Amino acid sequence: METATFKVGGMTCGHCQRRVEDALKNIDGVSKATVNIEKSEVTVEYDYFRTSLSVLKKAIANAGYEV
Repeated sequence: METATFKVGGMTCGHCQRRVEDALKNIDGVSKATVNIEKSEVTVEYDYFRTSLSVLKKAIANAGYEV
């Protein structure tokens, strides 16, 4: 397992947190996604054999947030 942390712009509330976490958790290979609203960050634990950083970033962008 690998861990990656991304700065995410536009998250302001619990709904934003859930939206980003859910978008990432729906990706095959992601075992955990945790948002820290105060730091505007998300930390993702993922299997690098099953997904990539570009796929993770695209999921965040598709959820409506800046990476």
